[in-house]
Amino acid sequence: MHPGESHAPLSDAATERAIDRLDRIRWSKGKTGSGEIRLAMQRTMQRHCAVFRTGSLLQEGAGKLGDVIAMMRDDLVVADRSMKFNSDLTEALELDNMLTQASVSMHSAIGRTESRGAHAREDFPKRDDENWLKHTLSWLDQDGTVRLDYRPVHLQPLIK
Repeated sequence: MHPGESHAPLSDAATERAIDRLDRIRWSKGKTGSGEIRLAMQRTMQRHCAVFRTGSLLQEGAGKLGDVIAMMRDDLVVADRSMKFNSDLTEALELDNMLTQASVSMHSAIGRTESRGAHAREDFPKRDDENWLKHTLSWLDQDGTVRLDYRPVHLQPLIK
């Protein structure tokens, strides 16, 4: 993109997905509020995806996080269905976003078999620049599957 250049128009399919998501969450009729689901996500991430971790702990956490995501999908309740000043709906939408980020963070941590910075794998205690001097890229597919890919780290500054 260049300064002043317009963005490409949003596709009708993307618009429909956004509206469907809003409606799915807004009209949720389960039994569990977003606060309880958020606490389950928080505890899972703090226990299973903290700075110091192992592959088995991360794998266990991925399963538990999957349960939290299923709770969000299948048992969320949003009591206030209004469209103005609705903190209940806002919290549920924010939680949906946080669960997306938690999922890609957990799976990215599983995929990286080294220790570096705030990612300390006790089962891979050494930094491994030969295999891991690269950025992790992740995508969350519509079915909840996380795909990973990598991009090299550029060690030389770009010169204009």
